[in-house]
Amino acid sequence: MLERDIEKAVCDYAKKKYDAIAYKFTSPQRRNVPDRIVVFPNGVLIFIEFKAPGKLPTEGQNREISRLKYRGQTVLLIDDIMVGKSLIEGCAALG
Repeated sequence: MLERDIEKAVCDYAKKKYDAIAYKFTSPQRRNVPDRIVVFPNGVLIFIEFKAPGKLPTEGQNREISRLKYRGQTVLLIDDIMVGKSLIEGCAALG
């Protein structure tokens, strides 16, 4: 399965089931940022890095993930649709 298929399925799930907004995250000034910022109606905000099954983040992506986590942000690494949906459910329940 391709990364983009996992990303689409998980983001569509978050949008339809939880009325979340899933912004595609790109930064012209900083490379390696996570793929998506997901904002839930309950005020919860998360960053998601999507990968194809079994693939790992690059060194630059790990650096950016660490920078965000150091600042108290939730950053998820998702490489499976079912796991992704389960993580979305958990985040939706936080608020």
